[in-house]
Amino acid sequence: MPTLNDVAKLANVSKMTVSRVINHPEQVTEELRDLVHRAMVELDYRPNKVAKALAQNRTLIVKVMILEEMDTTDPYFMNLLIGIASELDKNHYALQLITQDSINKTECDGYIIMGMRENDYEWIKEMPKPVVLFGENDYGVTYVDSDNVGGTVKATNFAIERGYDKITFVGIDVTDRFERSREKGYLDAMAAAGMEPEILRFDNHSTPTMEYFRENLHMYPENTCFVCGSDRLALGVENGIYQAGKSVPGDYGVIGFDGVLLDQIAVPKLTTVKQDVRRMGELCAQLVLNKIELPNEEVESIEFDTQLVMRESTK
Repeated sequence: MPTLNDVAKLANVSKMTVSRVINHPEQVTEELRDLVHRAMVELDYRPNKVAKALAQNRTLIVKVMILEEMDTTDPYFMNLLIGIASELDKNHYALQLITQDSINKTECDGYIIMGMRENDYEWIKEMPKPVVLFGENDYGVTYVDSDNVGGTVKATNFAIERGYDKITFVGIDVTDRFERSREKGYLDAMAAAGMEPEILRFDNHSTPTMEYFRENLHMYPENTCFVCGSDRLALGVENGIYQAGKSVPGDYGVIGFDGVLLDQIAVPKLTTVKQDVRRMGELCAQLVLNKIELPNEEVESIEFDTQLVMRESTK
């Protein structure tokens, strides 16, 4: 295999110059960069990633920090982590999964943080390495998320087009921006249609939602559609409707949000707003790597489009 010394001989420059072109190109003239790059191409020389990392005092580690309760059997998180890990691996980086309690702020090159709450911002802004959030935020921190407003606009408009007399939003009982955005999408669509909105909020678990609708379904007339902030909530709504002696989609409609397995194991299968969670994980990794490689350049946030998947829980 060609070596750094081979490149230096062919380009007629010193090994130090080749090293600078690879590791600190801003310190070398454009003429020298072109000369060295041509020699690298001719020899098919590929810089050693580990050596480059050592030269730049890097660890080749990105820490993924989860600040919320995570069910390790939840396919949502597993798809997200697989996306992050696959993209980091392509770039010779390792993923280290940590919780807030075990955080070490120095031994890595960057962070991907999930589940940030309002009181986390003060310490996150002091992080000494680049940070990308999974989840939109109000603090100007670079993030990756779905278009949450657009997703619930799609879901609500679909329910309106299907002719439901009443449409109720069943949301997650948190103040995070993603939930506010989903509720905004619902409210915007309802206002545009001239329909009266109603919002219910629950913890993001199917059991309390199921219990509520089992006991209180009589408060909602038939031909109501429940637009939900997650597939977990939608699964609970479906089960509560059946336990109350009614049917889906015969008597009521249900629409979820996520589209990662739970929508397919529900009975009937859920109409849902599908997020490409694995792709969003890949983008989280891409953005944090961009910030590591280009520390002085602004890296813009990404909101990923959603897809309404029509299944059996709506008429």
